[in-house]
Amino acid sequence: MEEVSKNILEEGRILLFNKPLYWTSFDLVNKIRIMISSATGLKKIKVGHAGTLDPLATGLMIVCTGKATKKIEELKNLDKEYIATIHIGETTASFDLETEVDGKYPVNHITRELVQEVLTRFEGSQKQVPPMHSAKFINGKRAYEYARKGISKELNPVDIVYRELELLSFGIPETIIRLLCSKGTYVRSFARDLGVALNSGCHLSGLERTAIGSYSLAEAYTIGKFAEFLDQMQQNRK
Repeated sequence: MEEVSKNILEEGRILLFNKPLYWTSFDLVNKIRIMISSATGLKKIKVGHAGTLDPLATGLMIVCTGKATKKIEELKNLDKEYIATIHIGETTASFDLETEVDGKYPVNHITRELVQEVLTRFEGSQKQVPPMHSAKFINGKRAYEYARKGISKELNPVDIVYRELELLSFGIPETIIRLLCSKGTYVRSFARDLGVALNSGCHLSGLERTAIGSYSLAEAYTIGKFAEFLDQMQQNRK
């Protein structure tokens, strides 16, 4: 993590953060904006993120400050890498832990070899239907607004690409998979589709984003480390 000064923050910087569990993407951006303003005295500084991450996910988010916010759209187009924990044998309406289990399915036929074979079918270009519990717009409203009211709507499939799928750990009920995929990919939908392909049911029980393009989670600030950096920056200015 390279050193950043007040002027550089204002002129524009790409910062990497490890988003905590349960935080929204807005929570993280708002927290960073407040921290920078408090530490530097900059009352009006642009801060934005280059791609959301669900509250139930952790991992890499790119946060841009100042003039670097102009690069956000470019950064959003980069491929993403995730480590996904897939719960095999049960489904939920949201395809993750946001909602309760709504279906149980047979798992005795599922082996490591079957999962490996099924993953090869996903590699490459795919049509993926986003989750109803998502921020996709339907008639001017977010899809999750309908979903939380129990209203079913049809979402159009989108073009995505699974560039790499690696089985890191096989188990029943939980299996861990590394995905390298294009922008716009919903890993929750991948979990749903994997369940169908396995003649069973699955949902996402854990998710960590580990890379965005060449940007790595290993280089990211935690909130605590960023606070330490800002404190050191203040000390250097005295």
